[in-house]
Amino acid sequence: MQNAEIARRLEEVADLLEVQQANPFRLLAYRRAASRIRSLRRPLVDIWNSEGEEGLRAIGGVGERLTAALRTLILTGRLPMLDRLRGETGPAALLESVPGIGPVLAERLHGELGIDSLEDLEAAAHDGRLRSLAGIGDKKIGGIADTLSARLGRLRRTASVPEAGAPGVAELLDVDREYREKAGAGELTRIAPRRFNPGKEAWLPILHTHRGERNYVALYSNTARAHELGRTRDWVVLYWDGTEQEHQATVINCQQGALMGRRIVRGRESECEQLYRGGSEAGSGLPEDSSDATLRRQASGL
Repeated sequence: MQNAEIARRLEEVADLLEVQQANPFRLLAYRRAASRIRSLRRPLVDIWNSEGEEGLRAIGGVGERLTAALRTLILTGRLPMLDRLRGETGPAALLESVPGIGPVLAERLHGELGIDSLEDLEAAAHDGRLRSLAGIGDKKIGGIADTLSARLGRLRRTASVPEAGAPGVAELLDVDREYREKAGAGELTRIAPRRFNPGKEAWLPILHTHRGERNYVALYSNTARAHELGRTRDWVVLYWDGTEQEHQATVINCQQGALMGRRIVRGRESECEQLYRGGSEAGSGLPEDSSDATLRRQASGL
């Protein structure tokens, strides 16, 4: 990937962040990094190969979070944030990035096998689940496994110690609350998702917000399963940047048990139950500082 293409993608991120009314200092960080990369005399890929993350960070205007994004772009050819801002995000879109997997197969992998990450796909290639789908032979499975071994192996080798300070469920539920309130009031920019949208209608609200140093993007789920179950206005997917990789969580209305009718973070039900049993409403007491100083501190990590 040439410097001009990398810079173009960063500039597109900045343009979409501006249209979607995101943190202005964040979009300026992307534009600044794009300008520096476009003017480099050496290919960015060569800098990465010879100097690793230190080389990327040495480029003016590239902080820890943007370094992680550039690393992912160089190693995988994808920039997940750009996919989201374009309305192309979702498990099936991620699976399609693997050679040999087209739109139909990606939907089957997600819908029939519940695969929603490259790590899940790699496991399914080795434990026999891919063979359960008609039309996937040993040769294709071998090719998928080899591709994932190379791609994920490079990412694993560059990953450092797991990040500390993961957001608590109260914070995630508060971002979910903000998103649903603003979406319901018609206050958010709407994007036209590529998938399940033959009319190219701009129906999907997108929220850019922050809690402390964390920048969040929130959208309703636009997966095949959400459409099938009629949950596209229930399931909310939250994304936030880390210094090593991007993170995500899904917030839903609980359909059973003691938390029925409550908003919960999928996979962290016990924490949500503890939160509600403590008598605290999700998000209560969370400080929100939207001052320019806070926004600049957020952007400084890009």
